[in-house]
Amino acid sequence: MISISSQISNLPSLPGVYFFYDNEDHLIYIGKSINIQKRVKQHFGGRDRKSFKLQHFTKKINYEITGSELIALLYESDLIKKHKPIYNRAQRRTLYQYGLYINEVNGYKSLGIQKINQRNEELTTFCSLLEAKEALYRITENYQLCQKINGLYKSSTSCFQYQIKSCNGACIGQEPVELYNQRVDRFISDQYPKITTQLCKLPGRQESEMGIVYIENGVYKGFGYCPIDTPKEQLLDYISYRQDNRDIRRILMRYLVRKPSEFSIK
Repeated sequence: MISISSQISNLPSLPGVYFFYDNEDHLIYIGKSINIQKRVKQHFGGRDRKSFKLQHFTKKINYEITGSELIALLYESDLIKKHKPIYNRAQRRTLYQYGLYINEVNGYKSLGIQKINQRNEELTTFCSLLEAKEALYRITENYQLCQKINGLYKSSTSCFQYQIKSCNGACIGQEPVELYNQRVDRFISDQYPKITTQLCKLPGRQESEMGIVYIENGVYKGFGYCPIDTPKEQLLDYISYRQDNRDIRRILMRYLVRKPSEFSIK
């Protein structure tokens, strides 16, 4: 059997998905990266408990090049749900712990941070409470929202921002509900545009092809690869259709917010 160090040396420094197998050829871990070799090296250089387990049990490494970060994210999510590798299970529960949710306080639309739950659809997700709070403070300031309404300032009267004239008084019912809610709606439309029917064109696995991700009426349909000179009307023929789910929608929304220029209306 080829040594792990030799297998790592032969990995590409390209975007894709990688697979760890144990000595009985059981798939024990699936990961993704924009640089497969670099990420796998990090696993085998890590000193945490999970890294030690992967180092001990991994005997074989495989990979698939995806050409882009987005397809790697989508493909990894799909494969983990299908195969349920033992060392991915805890990770899937803890990757995104907090969400930004929209609620209502006395008629005012409120943006609040909560633990991820399966009952409500969040606007976006965060890995930590600190990341979530920092984001909500920025949103509140940038859109002139109220810290008290958004759960960032506890008070029986006005918020501190009102006292320094940075809040228009929603916290004490002074600002008209309609005006305040318009700014919340503007934030949502600015930062989280609705995913309609869109086709995302991405780098392929080689120079002669491109990757494509297809969303139809807000529903993820799948991804595929086609020759780079494929006529527009034939692109959907290359889509490999896949399951839409909540994790996929999170991936697409976060990516769309970061890189909106890669999506186009079909």
